[in-house]
Amino acid sequence: MPIPTIALNNGVIMPGLGFGVFQTPPAETAAAVVEALRQGYRLIDTAASYGNERDVGAALRASGLPRHEIFVETKIWINDYGYDETLHGFDKSAGKLGVDQIDLLLLHQPLTADFGRTLAAYRALQVLLGQGRVRAIGVSNFMPADLERLLQAVQVVPAVNQIEVHPYFQQRELQAMHARHGIRTQAWSPIGGITFYRGSSKSTLEDPTILSIAQAHGKTAAQVMLRWHLQEGRAVIPKSVKPSRIAENAAILDFDLTAAEVAGIDALETGQRGGPDPALVTLENFSRIIPEA
Repeated sequence: MPIPTIALNNGVIMPGLGFGVFQTPPAETAAAVVEALRQGYRLIDTAASYGNERDVGAALRASGLPRHEIFVETKIWINDYGYDETLHGFDKSAGKLGVDQIDLLLLHQPLTADFGRTLAAYRALQVLLGQGRVRAIGVSNFMPADLERLLQAVQVVPAVNQIEVHPYFQQRELQAMHARHGIRTQAWSPIGGITFYRGSSKSTLEDPTILSIAQAHGKTAAQVMLRWHLQEGRAVIPKSVKPSRIAENAAILDFDLTAAEVAGIDALETGQRGGPDPALVTLENFSRIIPEA
C-alpha cells in the first residue's frame, strides 16, 4: 500500500510518512536509510546539526533509486543564520548530501532573542526557492509568537513547521495557526520518544489507552500513534536503526482508528514539552559549528 502524500502550500507533493535520522550515529546512518528506502519510505529527514548528512547522501546513491523519487529534507542550524551565512549553509548541506536541489529546507530553530538574524536566514531561503535550488522552504520549532513575527516580515509563507507532537504534547493552538495559514504540521518525536530523553517516568509506548487501541487492531502502540498522526493530517518522521522497527513503522496503512479512538488519544494531552523550549535556544547555549565537509 503506497505511503500517502501531502500537497504543500506551493503545490509540491511530500510523502506524509518519512524517515528521520536524528541522533543516528553517522556510522549507522547509511545502512538505516538504505533499509528505509528498501521498505518503501521516500522522505528522508536530516539536519546540518545531526552530523550525518554525508551518510544520508551515500545512502541515496547506494539505494539505486532515481533522485526524483526521494524527497530530501534538511535544516540550517542557528550558527549559519544570517543572509550570506544561510546561503553558504545550503551549499554545505547540498555538498554533503551530494544533491543539486534540496526538496525541503528548514530553519532548525528560531533565534527568538536575535530575530533579525533569523529573518535574514529566512530571506536567504526565499532566494534559494526563487532560484530553484530548493523546492519548498519552512521552519522547525517555531512557536506562535515567533511564527507570527516571521509571517509579518517575509514574502513566502513556510510550507512546513516541524514541531514536537505526540499524544502527551500536541500543541493544538500552534497546529490551528498552521491550518489558518496553510502551513503543514510535521511531527518530530511522533511516538513520544522525547519523553525518554527528558527522563520521564511516563511513556506513550506503555500508555493503557494506546495499548488498548493497539490490541483492538492487532497493532503496536507505535503503529497506533503514527496512524493517529496521519488521520489528523500531520506528516510524521519516525526513526530507528532496526530493520524490524523500520518495517513496523511503515505498516500503518492497513487499518483506521475510529473517531472514539482518535478522541481517546487526543485526551492524553499533558501540556508538558519533552524537548528544549525553543524560546530558550540561543547561540550562547546551543552553539554548534557546522563543518565545511
